[in-house]
Amino acid sequence: MKTITVPVKGLNVAGCARELEKSLSKRASITQVAASYATQTATITYDETRLSEVQLKTLVQTCGFECTVPHKESSTRTAPASIGDGHAGTKAMQPVGASTSVQQKNGHQPASPKQPMAAMDMSTSNTMMPAKASDANTSTEAHPAKHKQGMGDGMMDHGDPKAMEADIRWRFFAALILTLPVFFYSPLALSLLKLKVPTPFGISPNWISLVFATPIVWWAGWIFHAGAWRALRNRTLNMNVLVSLGVLVAYIFSVYVTFFAPQAETSYDAAALLVTIVLFGHWMEMRSRRGSSDALNALLRLVPAQANVIGTDGQVNTVPVAQVQVDNLLLLRPGEKVPVDGLVTQGESAVDESMITGESLPVSKKVGNEVIGGTVNGSGSLRFKATKVGGETALAQIVQLVSVAQNSKAPAQRLADKAAEILVLVAVIAGVLTFVIWFFVLGQPILFALTLATTAIVIACPDALGLATPTAVAVATGIGARNGILIKNATALEQTSKIQAIILDKTGTLTAGKPAVTDTLVFAAGKAMQLDEAKLLQMTATAEIDSEHPLAGAIVAGAQERHLEKLSYSGFQAVAGGGVQAVVEERTMLVGTPKLLAAHNIALQPDEQEQLAQLQAQGKTVMAVALDGKAVGLIAVADRVRATSKQAIAELQAMGIQVAMLTGDNRRTGEVVGRELGIERVFAEVLPADKAEYVKKLQGEKLFTAMVGDGVNDAPALAQADLGIAIGAGTGVAIETADVVLMRSDLLDVLAAIRLSKATVNKMKQNLVWAAVYNVVAIPIAAGVLYYPLGLLLRPEVGALAMAASSITVAVNALLLKGVATKLRK
Repeated sequence: MKTITVPVKGLNVAGCARELEKSLSKRASITQVAASYATQTATITYDETRLSEVQLKTLVQTCGFECTVPHKESSTRTAPASIGDGHAGTKAMQPVGASTSVQQKNGHQPASPKQPMAAMDMSTSNTMMPAKASDANTSTEAHPAKHKQGMGDGMMDHGDPKAMEADIRWRFFAALILTLPVFFYSPLALSLLKLKVPTPFGISPNWISLVFATPIVWWAGWIFHAGAWRALRNRTLNMNVLVSLGVLVAYIFSVYVTFFAPQAETSYDAAALLVTIVLFGHWMEMRSRRGSSDALNALLRLVPAQANVIGTDGQVNTVPVAQVQVDNLLLLRPGEKVPVDGLVTQGESAVDESMITGESLPVSKKVGNEVIGGTVNGSGSLRFKATKVGGETALAQIVQLVSVAQNSKAPAQRLADKAAEILVLVAVIAGVLTFVIWFFVLGQPILFALTLATTAIVIACPDALGLATPTAVAVATGIGARNGILIKNATALEQTSKIQAIILDKTGTLTAGKPAVTDTLVFAAGKAMQLDEAKLLQMTATAEIDSEHPLAGAIVAGAQERHLEKLSYSGFQAVAGGGVQAVVEERTMLVGTPKLLAAHNIALQPDEQEQLAQLQAQGKTVMAVALDGKAVGLIAVADRVRATSKQAIAELQAMGIQVAMLTGDNRRTGEVVGRELGIERVFAEVLPADKAEYVKKLQGEKLFTAMVGDGVNDAPALAQADLGIAIGAGTGVAIETADVVLMRSDLLDVLAAIRLSKATVNKMKQNLVWAAVYNVVAIPIAAGVLYYPLGLLLRPEVGALAMAASSITVAVNALLLKGVATKLRK
């Protein structure tokens, strides 16, 4: 199965999206369709062995719509790229399958081998790189290693909504100009304005109105008639049917009167004004909805048009981005946008990645670090090798993911869609009953009865109901993407607000995920040898430089962070029992566990043993250092807690959310971290296979539970949770299984996601309530229930104006979500 997102032309009302979904879903080769009036696109999952791109396009056209299928298919349900460490290597972005089951992946990156301390790049810049597709859910063309393609290739083409808006605007102004004479020669003008305009040559006003109203009805209003015919052919009812029915009833009745009963009043004005006002409403609605895709369009605009490719002769050639190939060497000058994803081979600079990751501070880039296409270079100059181009770039995959999310439907919208279908039928029935009661039962003139019937049909158009949540979802997912929060679908967006309990994996989520030097203590014997903390760390790092052990890597990294150079050394050897031995500056060093020193007849003094015990009680791993047969100090290593973890946990608890920590570490270490962060509920010594069981435990307490993790072993728990949240620096499998991805690896973004979800759900509720109340109140008033007690009578054009105002209100209310963007990270 493959999933692609394509632009669809002809979704001129919200009901058209439901119409397309119902029509395509009847095909056995198509398993899922999600069309969006708000984004003018459709996400289609289909069997590529039974259906080709050309056939898919033909099917859409058979339903009465037009679409442009990209030349190259690529899975649109893709996980966002992970954010890795520039030193340890970048995790790959994996395609997301249709289910939340965990898929086994190959090629998990082991830790990189240790390098000499002086040559090691100790930067921790955030990077993001998509992996090449490798499973059945991805295109067979997903490995165009030498295929010429630009970063924009593979990105979903959003068509030209401005052209559609311009067409509606032109129809509106043409209809408005033609409506003026129709109005001035209508009975309405005479009754309201007491204005009787003489006709040229004594021609009947009805004939003049016929001449001007005909192009309004059949040209300006043709989109409604064509849409109505398409809907009826597809056996659905939508707003097009109601508008077309109302316009044609008024127009055909007036034509009949003009030819066969010239003395009777006509309703050309109702038909003309109805078309004009509905077109105006559509135009205003399009303008208000334009902001729903602003974030996505901003991402698309990040792609630069050209790239500086360095040829084999060393010459720099400026070429279109579409011509950049994998392994090309590129030059990035100060202030330029990065054209494709790549690996820095020369130079240093700081790159602004805020538009991709939401990180406000520029990220340092050195040799070996990755750069992300679409980000902006700072003042330095870089040379880098292209590693991802076209649809494989991180930006392209983010755009695809956001597109799919914007097309997805929240549970509330599915109910609203069904209600809208029923409401269309109710509107038609209400119109018929209105005419029957007023004409046959109450004996009112046929024009009076037709006027009320037309008003009842038009005013009940459920367009606002269809816009209630899609516009809010489109705006919210765009806001999330611009702030480093990728929400995969509308259901996840809605459910994030329901979190009652949250389980946080310790390593890589609450902590940085790699050990680091926390304490360096020098004993009296060491001080007697002229050692201080810096010298002790420098000598120890030199002794450990050839070791493959993770703790050795932490000591080497600690020395590099403090700008301590490698010393002369020789005779390195690993010592059985957990340590190393080497000669550093002609002194024999032994580094390892206290037991290792004891095995070499090196004893710690009582006060030194007390210092060792204190560090171990804090959950730290402690290595003892001996020099020339004497214990000279201790170096403690621990996984550092992320700077924002404590604040995030405090704010989650302030929201009334229960916070629990999950770790495979021993209970003492887990409890130490728990106390430091203010977490009372700690699940320690948990095997990877058992993590999902602890999620079930909280779910068994009737709590809506979210799981936050980053590793392969977190994937089952992420799948089991009511809501899975992946830290962006995590593995592809974790990201694939999660519903929400935090690209910055910052727990404060969990709070941001919850705030965004709550604000979005509030907008959804407001829109749904407004749309429902509007229709409940509007239909009886339009049918004339207040005519006898209050003398209140609504004409069709007034009903059309009220209907348009309702849709515009819903769209504008959704766009107010943009104000939430500044409040996500308080």
